[in-house]
Amino acid sequence: MLSLARRPLSAAVPAGNLLGIHLFQCPDAVGIVAKLSECIASRGGNIHSVDVFVPDDAPVFYARSEFTYNPRLWPRDMLRTDFLHLSDCFNAQKSTVRVPDIDPKYKIAVLASKQDHCLFDLLHRWQEGRLPVDIHCVISNHDRPVDNHVMRFLQRHEIPYHYLPTTSGNKREKEILELIEGTDFVVLARYMQVMSESFLKSYGKDIINIHHGLLPSFKGGSPSRQAFNAGVKLIGATSHFVTPELDAGPIIEQMVERVSHRDTLHSFVVKSENLEKQCLAEAIKSYCELRVLPYEVMKTVVF
Repeated sequence: MLSLARRPLSAAVPAGNLLGIHLFQCPDAVGIVAKLSECIASRGGNIHSVDVFVPDDAPVFYARSEFTYNPRLWPRDMLRTDFLHLSDCFNAQKSTVRVPDIDPKYKIAVLASKQDHCLFDLLHRWQEGRLPVDIHCVISNHDRPVDNHVMRFLQRHEIPYHYLPTTSGNKREKEILELIEGTDFVVLARYMQVMSESFLKSYGKDIINIHHGLLPSFKGGSPSRQAFNAGVKLIGATSHFVTPELDAGPIIEQMVERVSHRDTLHSFVVKSENLEKQCLAEAIKSYCELRVLPYEVMKTVVF
């Protein structure tokens, strides 16, 4: 992977300019970076960083670029057209351009079950402006009392809450699909239901899940207990894309913490919950900053 002067997304942007992000995937060829640079420079823009990855075993080019530009010299519609032309030139499989300061925030729905820690953490980060999303609604298969801390937060910020109790024979997927229509992606913040293949196809967009274990080990229920019984020395949390197979989607982010023989099952759970919150938030942030690309069938490139 080639990284040219990588800077954080929050790097200073010259007055009057905007920051743009370009994510690109295409068959590998000579001159892609040169054409990208020419495209941006010809409009008076300036590249801040370029991350490139070309795997050894496949002729596929992956790249993420950050650049600054003057919107008066390069209007948003013209910018979109120029990058579409670049995509056509290289037969791109994926090409996305985003200007965070002027493009709409990603609209998301959050699904959760009984436990609140991941959901409430996301709501707090959203309130503080640390997640570049708009929360369209929260959906749960567990009811919450009116005075619950999550419910008070949602009411205060006028975020719709939908309680849809599920059974083994009815997961309310048709109703969920109606509620999440128009969202850009969905987040499962400890939603303890397996989404059907039909549901995933009908939605047709990405769904990000958090698993309270270090995948691919300890899939399914009670991963903390599984890890505790196995005597592991590292526990973790995994954020991944949802696929029809349980806890088997491409991994976006993982976080770990060391444990020892002195830990109890309770301390495993406490440490795991803290990791879950951080891991899910980081995965959402990376996704919104166009850092995530599919790689092969079950992998990701995360710049």
